Amino acid sequence: MNFHIASVTDVGIKKQVNQDSLSVKIYFAPIGNIVFAVLCDGMGGLSHGEIASRLIVSAFEDWAELNLPKLAQSEIYDGDIRRQWTEIINSQNAAIRLFGEQNGFKIGSTVTAMLLTETRYFILNIGDSRAYKISGGGVTRITTDHTVIETEIELGNMTETQALRSPMRSVLTKCVGISETVEPDMFFGDTEPDTVYLLCSDGFRHLITEEEMKKTLYFGVTDDSGSLKSRIEDLIEINKHRGETDNISAVVIYAE
Repeated sequence: MNFHIASVTDVGIKKQVNQDSLSVKIYFAPIGNIVFAVLCDGMGGLSHGEIASRLIVSAFEDWAELNLPKLAQSEIYDGDIRRQWTEIINSQNAAIRLFGEQNGFKIGSTVTAMLLTETRYFILNIGDSRAYKISGGGVTRITTDHTVIETEIELGNMTETQALRSPMRSVLTKCVGISETVEPDMFFGDTEPDTVYLLCSDGFRHLITEEEMKKTLYFGVTDDSGSLKSRIEDLIEINKHRGETDNISAVVIYAE
């Protein structure tokens, strides 16, 4: 199976600083091709969110460079990824909290990380950045948001339509760097061919529909990374034209 990757991050139409950070890379290993990607959205309402998001991305990049060559010698197990990534989150949560305390402000970040092999995907999520898979069968959200409105939807107090208009839509119940402890959600599954995997910040998906995601990112998709990047940019421009005020970021992985 071949993987093709592209990523774009955009400051948007209102903010002066881009608090999103991301990274995506293909590795060629004994067990086959592997993609590792991570995307973080620094806390928009707090100071220096870009510091928090960059620290987390850097920690995961360091993990990939150090550990993937060893892990990818043979089968990668869910439990190993869960344990190692939880350790990264615990370490970064403590470091970001300490940095904020020492400098007199609070900072935090969401994080969505994905390891994709030719047979298996491994996803970590904290906050309201998301992971999707897009195929001929439609768009499936893999992750669950840690937000006030997601809780309200689960309790039956709010519909999806109401949530889109709610001023509380970006209020997080969990992120990295604010609470003393944070427990990540983990998701595991089989890699599906002819499928697009998408990681995105909340600014990317507020004002576009899942049908628009599928139409732009899936139909006619090719192995050209430049074309993939152009497709992401098209959706970002739609968001900006519709008035999205947040930073906008996405990573796309096409499993050919």
